[in-house]
Amino acid sequence: MSNINNLMKYIDECPSAYHVVAKQRELLDKAGFTALKETEKWKLIKGGKYYVTRNDSAIIAFVVPKTLKKLRFRVIASHSDCPAFKIKNDPEIKVEDSYVKLNVESYGGAIYHTWLDRPLSVAGRVFLKGEDEARPVKIDKDICMIPSLAIHMNRDINKGYEWNVQRDLLPLLSLDPEIKLMDLIAKEEGFDPASVTGHDLYLYNREKCRLWGPDDEFLSGQGLDDRACAFSTLMALLEVKKGASIAVHAVFDNEEVGSSTRQGACSTFLKDVTDRIGDCLGYTSEDRIAAVSDSFLLSADNAHAMHPNYPDKCDPTNRPILGKGIVLKFAGNQKYTTDGKTAAMVRKYAEKAGVTLQNFHNRSDMAGGSTLGNLSANQVAFPSADIGIGQLAMHSVYETIGTKDVDALVLLARSVMED
Repeated sequence: MSNINNLMKYIDECPSAYHVVAKQRELLDKAGFTALKETEKWKLIKGGKYYVTRNDSAIIAFVVPKTLKKLRFRVIASHSDCPAFKIKNDPEIKVEDSYVKLNVESYGGAIYHTWLDRPLSVAGRVFLKGEDEARPVKIDKDICMIPSLAIHMNRDINKGYEWNVQRDLLPLLSLDPEIKLMDLIAKEEGFDPASVTGHDLYLYNREKCRLWGPDDEFLSGQGLDDRACAFSTLMALLEVKKGASIAVHAVFDNEEVGSSTRQGACSTFLKDVTDRIGDCLGYTSEDRIAAVSDSFLLSADNAHAMHPNYPDKCDPTNRPILGKGIVLKFAGNQKYTTDGKTAAMVRKYAEKAGVTLQNFHNRSDMAGGSTLGNLSANQVAFPSADIGIGQLAMHSVYETIGTKDVDALVLLARSVMED
């Protein structure tokens, strides 16, 4: 249960993508990895362990084997973001000199009603005068809530409702008409609010992760899609002892809004890093091109498990269950990149690790989402497959996975990285 307990602590400490990357940096530093900067020249050696970040919200860490004979990579990709509400500039809205609420906009495809009537707070990053790097910030206190409208004022609420973010989902902050959110953040984090030159702030759910079920077989928490994969694959990288390939752990941002940012899977981040690794280790451009075909990328993004109340929403013959193994994802339209060849590779790694796999296909009459594998292929065309931890309530503010699947992903990821 050590991975589960550590995952719960990790999720509770990382309410934003910036905190995810800051925590990953902390763990990598403790494990002896060397921090690199994109703006500086790199000096790499065989046997070295390194990481580099972009935009404070994406990170790539890698281990170079001491006995690397040819350039090739084993990459596992995940993402740091999850659906949320982003706080706008000048967010305070006064309501008849009685209430103050916050002006927010939707980030990603959240299940809106799950955010109502829960203790919420604010986290993200700020930029301060005189400081070169952004500062992660988090108010560690229940400070706001999105209250439901009483059923007496909307008798049809249980018949379905189309939520309007600008009207329905603005969080109540205070009864003090003079209150300023940035003053609260500055007091919590110890800086002058007048020194703030920029910010990226989000609401987050204050409910802690919980194990539940008669045998603690379930884990629920915020942002398990995809921070459970980002955590598990990092644990695998930290355990890598040997291998014939460069083991790469890549965590991108902005997957929930299409990945088309400089820190997203569509960006050059992975290509830039793998190209520079090849250059610094003395390989030619032809070696680097050849390495792409000889490498492998595993896109680790959570998958839909069969819902106990809606089994009809699943494919008739491919129906993943929580706690029954890692999900290998397929799609004829290539929204998932797994094909026969890469599926065989994943099954080889799973057999070596002693991990059970389950297959996922969408129903043929239902469209599915896309993920990291096919998006990153726009820049660096590694052979790839898509996997994930099965979960319920994807994009709810409080999602659920099976506890056994976390250890399974760590084992599978390590098997890939040590190839």
